[in-house]
Amino acid sequence: MFRPKSTLEQWRIFQAVVEFGGYAQAAEKLNKSQSSLNHAVAKLQQTLGVALLEVRGRKAFLTEEGEVFLRRAKQLTQQMEELELLAFNIHQGWEAEIRLAVELVHPRPLINRALQLYYPKSRGTQLQLMDTVLTGSQDAILEQQADLVITGHVPKGFLGEPLAEITLLPVCHPLHPLARITTGLAQADLSQELQIVIKDTGKNPQELTGWLKAEQRWTVNNFHEAIGILLSGLGFAWLPIHLVEPLLQQNRLHRIQLRESSARKFFTHLVVPNPERLGPSASRLLECLRTSHKLQQPELATRSSIELPQVELSDSSHTPE
Repeated sequence: MFRPKSTLEQWRIFQAVVEFGGYAQAAEKLNKSQSSLNHAVAKLQQTLGVALLEVRGRKAFLTEEGEVFLRRAKQLTQQMEELELLAFNIHQGWEAEIRLAVELVHPRPLINRALQLYYPKSRGTQLQLMDTVLTGSQDAILEQQADLVITGHVPKGFLGEPLAEITLLPVCHPLHPLARITTGLAQADLSQELQIVIKDTGKNPQELTGWLKAEQRWTVNNFHEAIGILLSGLGFAWLPIHLVEPLLQQNRLHRIQLRESSARKFFTHLVVPNPERLGPSASRLLECLRTSHKLQQPELATRSSIELPQVELSDSSHTPE
């Protein structure tokens, strides 16, 4: 096993001498004698066999090699500070890691805004982001797989705070046969076309959600894969307007007009699966999510859930035919 010949204290002193402009100033800041600092830096240079500082007159200057070692020394001391802070936070009950599960359809700019607010308050907590779809979001709640869950369906017995209204549109390529029909299609007409659906991430997916009447379905893992297939001219899909609107404006995708309804709307909800076990770091993230979505506090909570609309999403049992 490697045994270091230098000490963290030597590197800290070397860094202080440079940052405070000399041995005398560093000695005053560190509350140590100047001779002890001289000895520590001299010992460090002797151990390394590299000159870190050179004396000119009554001042010490960094050598070229010293500049390199100074950058690494700063990283070393910062990592040590973070390590000790982590130990302190854990001792105080601050979580080392928290998990946030997000329904894939939820707008990511809203999440990113919350993360920007959370990061300065995180105290080094590791954050694990989990993409979930349909029953996978419910599993994250029921099995407490995450500290916080954003879902399109709130299971019975849990509180859900409305976050964002989601609009899904049926879309295809502008040259697809569906795009040529302008008189208004019936939903039954779509059953004869290839549908691109998103895989349900749940352990036991159910075909109770999602418009899945098409005889031929191709299942993908995310919306970007679905969009890629549509752009190649194949199939149709129900996709979030916040993802496809730029492509619609550029005429790279076409919005299919249906006689019944050409748009489906629902809300995503923020759920805390186990409020009693919510730690301080997760609580900070919860506050940031509420702020980024401009939520009012618990008066918006509701025990009623809004089902994910009967549209584009599929369970994992569906494979291309």
